[in-house]
This record gives sequence, C-alpha cells and structure tokens, in this order.
Amino acid sequence: MRVTKLPVAPTSALKVLIVLVLALTMSACSWFHRGGDPLDTLPLPQLYARAHNDLVHADYSAAEKAYQRLIARFPSGPFNEQSQLELAYAQYKNNKPDDAYSTVNRFIKANPLNPHVDYAYYLRGLINFDRTTGIIERTFTSQEIGKQTRRDQGYNLKSFDDFAELSRRFPDSAYAADARQRMIYLRNVLAQYEINVSKFYLRNKAYVAAADRAQYVIEHYQESPQAGDALAIMCRSYLALGQKQQADQVRQVLTTNYPDHPYLKDPKWPHSPSLIRKMIPFSGHY
Repeated sequence: MRVTKLPVAPTSALKVLIVLVLALTMSACSWFHRGGDPLDTLPLPQLYARAHNDLVHADYSAAEKAYQRLIARFPSGPFNEQSQLELAYAQYKNNKPDDAYSTVNRFIKANPLNPHVDYAYYLRGLINFDRTTGIIERTFTSQEIGKQTRRDQGYNLKSFDDFAELSRRFPDSAYAADARQRMIYLRNVLAQYEINVSKFYLRNKAYVAAADRAQYVIEHYQESPQAGDALAIMCRSYLALGQKQQADQVRQVLTTNYPDHPYLKDPKWPHSPSLIRKMIPFSGHY
C-alpha cells in the first residue's frame, strides 16, 4: 500500500533559527528608525535654533541643510520667512552664489512686506558684488579696480542695479549707506572698463569706436574720476577724424573741469604701453 508522506514539522533547532532571524530583523528596523535624521523629527523652535547655531558657528553646510528641512517641513510662518533669509546667507557664505541668489529672489517675491526685505535686497547686491571681487583682490585694494576691469562686467552691473533698487525703495534702511558706497565703487569700475576699451580702440586707430565708448562714460558715469580721461580720448579721436570744432569744444570742457589732466600738456596721451608692461598680469593694458 502506498503511503503518502506528510510535511515534516520544523525541528527544534530550525525553530530557534527562525526566531533569531525574526528578532534580528525587528532589531535592525528599530535601529534604523532610531538612527534617522533628527532634522525630520525636531520641533520647529528647536530645529530653527539648531540651524541658527550652525550659522553662527560658520558651519554653513550644516546650516543650509537644517534651514532647508525647516522650510520643507514648515512651509509658512515667521520661522519659515526668517529661515529663507538665513538660508540665502548660508549659501552665500558657503560659496554658492547661484543658490543664494535664487533663494533671496524667492524670498523677495513671496514676502515683499517682510520687515527685513531691505536686507534681502542688500544681500542680493552683495552676492553679485562678491562674484567679481576675490579674497586676493580685496587684500590688494590699490590694484583692485585694474584687475576688475579685465573681467566681464555683467555681475558688476547686476550688483549696481541691486544696490540702486535698495537705495530707491528703502532710502532710510540701515544698509542703504553701505549700498551707496558700493555703488560708487562699482560705478568707477564700470567707467574704467569703458576707458580701457576706448584706449584700445584709440591705439588701433578705431577713432569712431573710441569716441563712442568715451562718450558713453560721459553720459553714464559723469561723476566718476574717469570722466576726464573720457574727454581727452574724445578730443584726440575728433582731431584724428578731422572734426576740429568738436575737438575744441571738448577740450574746453576738459580744461574747465580737469585743468591738470595730462592730455592738456601731452597731446599724445595716452601713450601705448611698452611690450614689457603688456606682459604684466592684471596691469590693465591690452
């Protein structure tokens, strides 16, 4: 007679092994749960305090992470608004200008009536200001403008506009005075850039282009120290183009406003730099 074998029940050893596996699995799950990111469970005040403490102690990466978790977990309220501002600052200090600029722009758009929105405009200007001003250049301030003028001026223009908007919207802001000083610096940088280009055209006998760039300085940066150079370049360019009447008019303006300008004593100013001078890095010559 055929006998059908029934499934054999697990032995005692096998039962013990199964129990151990289940226990280890449950223990591992519990361990992973306990080891989760505390930023996901901290209450709002404690989470903000942690982020702010990281910021104060210059741990900008940790601060950025904590602020981002706070903003994601608590998408409204005063803690959220303040965290957006401080997040932008942390990103700025952590050398992430693109992220910082995006963050501060979102804050301005979403919170135009925030009592600290003037700081947001100021920070936006600083972000672009520091994109073209490195640590070494800030150390050697006497050569700073010469170095800056060899770079693309896009960020300088944006920074100037940001500071101008702050000064226009919030003239009594605590940040307005510093913004205006930075605007003067940027104005001079932008004017010197135009003068450098104008000199380049002049040396290469592109007199119309030289006069046009110099005229741009007079129209847009009239109060800059470079305005005298612009008038001198215009005078030389008009003489080279045979426009003596215009040259005489410009020379009169130059004499009245800049009587000590070197062009008035040396009609060949500006002289072409020597080959050695051209080879000096950041000398401001082309």
